[in-house]
Amino acid sequence: MAEQLTPHLRVNLCGVPLPNPLVLASGILGTTAELMERVAKNGAGAVTCKSCGPEPRVGHPNPTVLDWGPGLINAVGLANPGIDEAVEILREARRRLQPLGVPLIASVFADSVKGFAEVTRRVCQAEPDLVELNISCPNVEAEFGRPFSLDPEAAAEVTRAARPVCDRPLLVKLSPNVTDVVAIGKAVIAAGADGLTAINTLGPGMIIDIESGWPILANRVGGVSGPAIRPIAVRIVYDLWAHLHVPIIGTGGVTCGRDVIEMIMAGATAVGIGSAVIQDGPAVFSRIAGEVRDFLTSHGYASLNEIRGLAHARRHMES
Repeated sequence: MAEQLTPHLRVNLCGVPLPNPLVLASGILGTTAELMERVAKNGAGAVTCKSCGPEPRVGHPNPTVLDWGPGLINAVGLANPGIDEAVEILREARRRLQPLGVPLIASVFADSVKGFAEVTRRVCQAEPDLVELNISCPNVEAEFGRPFSLDPEAAAEVTRAARPVCDRPLLVKLSPNVTDVVAIGKAVIAAGADGLTAINTLGPGMIIDIESGWPILANRVGGVSGPAIRPIAVRIVYDLWAHLHVPIIGTGGVTCGRDVIEMIMAGATAVGIGSAVIQDGPAVFSRIAGEVRDFLTSHGYASLNEIRGLAHARRHMES
């Protein structure tokens, strides 16, 4: 009997090689170089820092995160040390991650188009492997503080401003809270983005303590993440890949190897993991990578390339 080959988990994200498709999503484990190194050593294929902005932000008071069973709800409030300190953290993180062969993704936000351009320019001084524009933060320049992510032209304007000052592959993180996410994706790709991250949290939502009658989060409302939103994330990845065929980090409710396979069959190049890290710790990456490898082996696939977009191929076969 011929020796069974171990499937390859390596992927290429916007020209950047990853040892496996699992990406630490932007969040609490991306706050220090030490934490990001720990995640990489536990099997992540790439690491995204917590989103950094122009100035330090304290964020919302506790409680900011709640596990409500089917998922998490959070209102951290974009707490970050500001771009000056963030650049130094990212430089140290890159120094620690390079020997491990794990790319670093710098996530940035701002409250204006000009702010996005400046933070992107500054963050590139740390030489991350990719930059992610988190356009789901409030746009204080627009009426009612609508996020950039809700309007194709606003999203494109941010991307156009960041593109000339970014010498790295540029990703844009999309929101599910829109009527036509494909229109937003098309707009940012046309404006110069190299790929997409889909999706950010759903909502906002609210959980009320029925004993006190008070909302549990200090901010009252927060973004919903975790397994409850995974079917929405899978559908959005599917739609984006069907219309755009660009690199996508599929993010939202991934907790196991089968969830990763589902995202990749929908068209994702890589898969972000966030809530599962909060619940299970950094070791979740090595566990999930093993589950992905076992699935590929048991189904006779040599690499992830053989299943990427498979759901679309099945649809075409039926039609």
